[in-house]
Amino acid sequence: MATASGKGERIAAESYASAACMPIRLVLDNVRSGQNVGACFRSGDAFRIEGLDLCGITCHPPHRDILKSALGSSGHLPWRPWDNTLDAVHSLQAEGWKVAAVEQADVSTWLHEWQPASNEKWALVLGNEVRGVSPEVLDLCDVVLEMPQYGVKQSINVSVCAGVVLWQAALHLRHA
Repeated sequence: MATASGKGERIAAESYASAACMPIRLVLDNVRSGQNVGACFRSGDAFRIEGLDLCGITCHPPHRDILKSALGSSGHLPWRPWDNTLDAVHSLQAEGWKVAAVEQADVSTWLHEWQPASNEKWALVLGNEVRGVSPEVLDLCDVVLEMPQYGVKQSINVSVCAGVVLWQAALHLRHA
């Protein structure tokens, strides 16, 4: 959306660090496409989340593919680099974050049934475009959230998934 609707709380980039953010972090588990990473930054900015954790092979700003799709959001949205996702998840849990993998699994909670409480902080792990969230990371997560899939491929682009999951979080954390 290019113009403000008057219904949102638009802020300036230099105010992001001091603004109240939705208690959500996106954890990118070896996401290989810089354009997907940039799109996650842009969606994170749109929902004003606390930040991103970029793990493993996930590229970092100022990578040109991130800049292309982030449209400037990677300049003010906080992010942290991690050598691997396991370390990121352990650290987030030690900081008091609940961790949810967004993945298809035998034991999962449908995304539309997930109702994060306003006093909770959630780190949402999004996996590699081909392999998904690694099994070792799945084992550490507090919950696995699954988005219903009705098509032949039974998958959705990771950056599109990020936007859908952030909207579901906003329904409970911003619009409650």
